[in-house]
Amino acid sequence: MWQSLLITYAQYIVIFYFLIVNTVYLFLGIAALVIIKPYIQARKSHLITHKYTGLEPPISVIVPAYNEEHNIVDSLEALLQTYYPDYEIIVINDGSVDRTLTLLIEAFALVPFPYVYCDRLKTQKINQIYQSKLYPQLRVIDKFKGGKADALRAGINLARYPLFCGVDADSILQIEGLWHLVQPFVDSQKTVAAGGIIRIANGCTIQGGYLTSAKLPKNVLALLQVIEYLRGFFLGRLGWSAINSMLIISGAFGLFHKQTVLNIDGYNTKTVGEDMELVVHLHRHLINQKKPYRIVFIPDAVCWTECPEDFTTLQSQRIRWQRGLCESLAINKQLLFHPRGGGVGWLAFPFMLFSEVIGIFIAVFGYFLIGFGWYFGLISFPALQAFLLIELGLGILISLNALFIEEITFQIYPKFRHLLILFLVAIIENFGWRQLMNIWRMIGTINWLIGLEAKWGNMKRRGSKISI
Repeated sequence: MWQSLLITYAQYIVIFYFLIVNTVYLFLGIAALVIIKPYIQARKSHLITHKYTGLEPPISVIVPAYNEEHNIVDSLEALLQTYYPDYEIIVINDGSVDRTLTLLIEAFALVPFPYVYCDRLKTQKINQIYQSKLYPQLRVIDKFKGGKADALRAGINLARYPLFCGVDADSILQIEGLWHLVQPFVDSQKTVAAGGIIRIANGCTIQGGYLTSAKLPKNVLALLQVIEYLRGFFLGRLGWSAINSMLIISGAFGLFHKQTVLNIDGYNTKTVGEDMELVVHLHRHLINQKKPYRIVFIPDAVCWTECPEDFTTLQSQRIRWQRGLCESLAINKQLLFHPRGGGVGWLAFPFMLFSEVIGIFIAVFGYFLIGFGWYFGLISFPALQAFLLIELGLGILISLNALFIEEITFQIYPKFRHLLILFLVAIIENFGWRQLMNIWRMIGTINWLIGLEAKWGNMKRRGSKISI
């Protein structure tokens, strides 16, 4: 008797969890639909009539690089073509053991230059600072390996401008990406951070560091990630940004007010999720300081990046992301239900904690409970129907909503064949893919709880001189 009662309560908990999580994402998707269309129309009008206003502040673009010999030259060529009036590029060679530094010296005619280096943020030892003879806005720091956060800290120390933009070395910025990303800073002095959208470059044609043709990946894992990224950015970040509660800005493309970041001692080198921790820390710091601020998502500021195409690297990446999430929430736990926390402290933070950390165990347990319970006749058919409707039905609706937002706004993939493929992927990914991602998230959470070190898999990069 008590076993039956226990299973009944367990299935109620599982169904309730999926109902809450999917309903929140559904409402975020509706909010994104309401926001995105007028935003894009206003942005296009502004782009046509204004372009440069003369008010755009100069930007320091910081590019941490570790063993990036396959992509670094093409990525920098793309950055050097960026449509923006005044910016500098600082590359940090973080102890690479391949030909990254050699290629940089050869491609950009680097020479040692005696810059005064102010170490406001502590970092690993600096070996040398180089200046390009071809491009006066390009400098390179060669330093001992300290990790991505340490490299970013070194770049901030050398940065001359009031805003800095962190860009991954394997990424390609759309030519007007910086211009779009800086607009919230032009519009309001309250803006302290802005994040752009990350799109999958696998399958695209890149020539001379410039993305010339957007195509869908041929690799199935990369194709699934296209929909996953659309859902994460359009539904998650756009929705939370509307109430100033966005907790994540991708480390691949984010713009920050330098002095505000210095006020919290920069990126945290003791977490594997330095990008998320920085944003959550900014929320906590500014709320404690009772300062009005804005942290926003800009959907038309685009950065293209290569994603994993093999299970080993993808698993390592997702486990590491989850550990970074757990660390970021734990370090900034004071933000949870903070008296002045607003949407971030009372909605976004607790939802992230519930849905992505605590609830991930409920989700994975639910898969096995419903599956084995139905097989052995312990779960009723109505309960199975409710689970499938909530987990799969709403999941498909959420994914299709993200694809719909993409189609009515940017239309990056204009061919009908591409749209049909993405439509099918948006359905298929709910049958196994999202469940696998939750299992990996649970593993990442367990690894964090027991103190197991998170490691990146070795990305099998194909480079960007050809289609990637």
